[in-house]
This record gives sequence, structure tokens and C-alpha cells, in this order.
Amino acid sequence: MRNTHITIDLSALAHNLQIAKQHAPHAKLMAMVKANAYGHGVNECLPTLQSADALGVACLAEAKTLQQAGWDKPIIVIEGAFSLEEWQYCLANQLQCMIHHTEQLSWALQYPSKEPSNTPIWLKLNTGMNRLGFSEHEILQITKQLSAIGYPLILTSHFANADVKNHPQNKQQISIFERVLSTLKQQVSPTVQGSLCNSAGIVNFAEHQHDWVRAGIMLYGATPISEQTAEQLNLRPVMQFKASIMAIHTLDTGDCVGYGSRWQAKQPCQIGIVSVGYADGYPRVISDDAYVVAKISDKIEHLSIIGRVAMDMLMVEIPANSNVTLHTPVQLWGDKLPIDHVANWNATVSYELLCLVTKRPTWCYTVD
Repeated sequence: MRNTHITIDLSALAHNLQIAKQHAPHAKLMAMVKANAYGHGVNECLPTLQSADALGVACLAEAKTLQQAGWDKPIIVIEGAFSLEEWQYCLANQLQCMIHHTEQLSWALQYPSKEPSNTPIWLKLNTGMNRLGFSEHEILQITKQLSAIGYPLILTSHFANADVKNHPQNKQQISIFERVLSTLKQQVSPTVQGSLCNSAGIVNFAEHQHDWVRAGIMLYGATPISEQTAEQLNLRPVMQFKASIMAIHTLDTGDCVGYGSRWQAKQPCQIGIVSVGYADGYPRVISDDAYVVAKISDKIEHLSIIGRVAMDMLMVEIPANSNVTLHTPVQLWGDKLPIDHVANWNATVSYELLCLVTKRPTWCYTVD
């Protein structure tokens, strides 16, 4: 069997959820499980997330998956309904929807619940991300309309730069959000709630957490902020990505490796072929600083990735006097090699790498 494995450590997921709660002790916590729990397998992760106050998904299809799995706490559809039929389904099934444009608003106003609703609407305010949401000058009238027909309301927005604590736009977005929330509480209803903080906001802006926080990437063990590593935040990687050495070759000076012959041996050396590639979810475009980790006799060795990552394999240079042999296990990311490092080598973010891992490796779920 091809020795390429994904291991999901559910104990680490439970640990990270508790860390998120410790950062936001006075707010309810929405665990973000969109995109199949950031690539970790939503059905398998659900039992570990039972202490979350709600789950967040992107779309109705993802919400239905949670319903079918038996999740009985609130589910929030953060992109909202894409059709009137979807809106009516959400209303009938107590799914909480985000409303962020006028068509969605018209569905909510024209087809409200026949009885006083206890299912909140999450009303999106655009404070500067400029993707989704109503403007500050629109939001008061919209809130009055929805409140008048009985909807409980949660005002929400999204940071553009929460990962960089001192970015000047953070202060601007916080100011707009809190000014609007205060106005709505005074002029519409004191029961209007607020939700501003994502994972980065949970860590960086404890004084602005309001009623709800939305924990995403921190649940899965990657850092949400630029100033501290996951380890410094006491977050544990949930996904371990491993493979093994499937072949070893000796090269002479001048020998080239891989597609495009982009790496050339400067002296005689040994290389190892690792049984993993971009069809498994390891990124193809990787910097010259990239490496994998081998643990041999309690010693950690960094094996530099050389040549171009292929569909099914990648190549590493084996240092002189190394004990790396055929079948030596290597870690692509996990507890010995933070995924944030791999993301940096690939000029991307950990979110993308986690979401792109495929089902071709052998998957298993563990609980300590």
C-alpha cells in the first residue's frame, strides 16, 4: 500500500476549541465548519464540537449536511440564501441566515415566519472589507424593518486585517461597527446583538468580542495572527500529513532532478523520493527553503525538497551521514512541522492548504 497518510487528531480539535473559549469567556462561540471543516471532515469532527454554541457554514448544502448528521444546535448560513426557495427552507427548518443584500432582504420581509420568530437574522454590515454587507447609512432602516416583523437580529461584520493587530483599518472597522451597534440598540431594540471577531479578532481584540465570536482556523491548529505562532498560542495541529521514502538514488555532480531539471547536484549526493504529490494535496509551487521532517532515533532531520513537486511524488536531498533509509517516514506538516511554515514557502495561507488536501491518502481519526 502507498504509504501516504492524513491523521486527524480530534483531541487537538477539542483542545483548540477550549483555547478559543478561554480567549472569549463572555461570548457565545460559533465554530466555523464550512468547506468540510476546513478540509478535516465535518461529519467526523462534529462530536468533538458539541460544546460550541453554534456552527457556521457557507451555504445551505453544508447546513443540510449538519442536519443530516443530527446536529441540533443553531446553524448559521453565512452567505445566506441564494434563492427564495432556499430562504423558505431555512425559515422552515430554523436555520439562521446571513442577510447581506437587498434581494435577501426582500425575501425576509415578504415571507416572514407566520408566527413570532425566535430564529435570528444575522445582518451583515460592511465596515471596510467591501465584499458583502449593507452600508452604514442603509443599516438603520433595514434593522427597523426586520425588527418590526419580529426577527431577532445579530449585527455582524468581518475584519479585513485582524491578523495584523496594529493595522490602521482595524480601528476604523471597530469604530464603525460599534457606532452602528450602539445606534441600533438605542433606536431599534436593546436586544440587537453583535458579532465582529473571527479567530484573529478573538486573539487580538478581546475588548470587542460582543455577544458572538466566530472561531475558524484556530480550531484546526494554525495561527490566525501574524505576531505569534500556533505553538505560542497553545494551539495544537489537528491534521498530520505524512508519507515515506519510496526510493533512494545516488547522483553525480551535475545530475538534474525532476520536471524542468530545475535542481542540479553540486556534488555527489543521495536523494530520496517521497510518496506524495499535488494529487494528494501537497502544493506544487514551493520555495527553495522548503523541507520535510524525518524523525530518526529521536533526532529530527530536515530534508530539503529539491526539484519540482509532481502529481504523485516529491524529491528530497538526504544529508551526508544521515540515517534516512528506504521506508523512512516523513512529515509534510503537523506537530513536527507547522503548516504555517509550508504556507509561507508557498506564498499562501494555511486555510488553502488544509482545504486542498484530497481523499487519495489514507485517512484516519484519532482521540487520545
